[in-house]
Amino acid sequence: MTDGVIDDLDNSTRQRILAATAEVLGRNGMTKLSLSEVASQAGVSRPTLYRWFPSKEELITAFSRYERHTFDSGLNHATDGLKGAEKLDAALRFIVDYQHSSTGVRMIDIEPKHVLTDFARIIAPMREGLERMLSGPDAAVKAAAAIRIAISHYIIRSDDSDQFLAQLRQAVGIRHRDT
Repeated sequence: MTDGVIDDLDNSTRQRILAATAEVLGRNGMTKLSLSEVASQAGVSRPTLYRWFPSKEELITAFSRYERHTFDSGLNHATDGLKGAEKLDAALRFIVDYQHSSTGVRMIDIEPKHVLTDFARIIAPMREGLERMLSGPDAAVKAAAAIRIAISHYIIRSDDSDQFLAQLRQAVGIRHRDT
């Protein structure tokens, strides 16, 4: 095999492990994450899992990055080709849909300290990304408010998607027109 094929196989194994982590976390909720169960779900041996993720903490950290990448990819897909208020509204709808479509995997329930540390690290890039979709002198304030609303809804889950979306729209100053 060529190095490229080996890299693809390695990446595939890593992705399977991370996807399996989501499945195991979704099933077990707040119970302990079992690395043996993750390995079994991924169809890999425990030594293979440990080659990629030598500790539970490293697996959880990688899973957080995996989730962030999944979010970013989905957001880019949801807003692709849109401009202005349409792009902004699509981004807000994606945020709401993403938070309500999880399979029960809520890292805040499993590793709250880790998630809060992650939030401290990603608030600025998330705000900056949303701010780029806004205009006007208060764009930074609007973006910051929307991100904090989204984080609040993540920490204390809301079952009302319409209210969540209305709050985000209010924060950034857009009105939704029913079609």
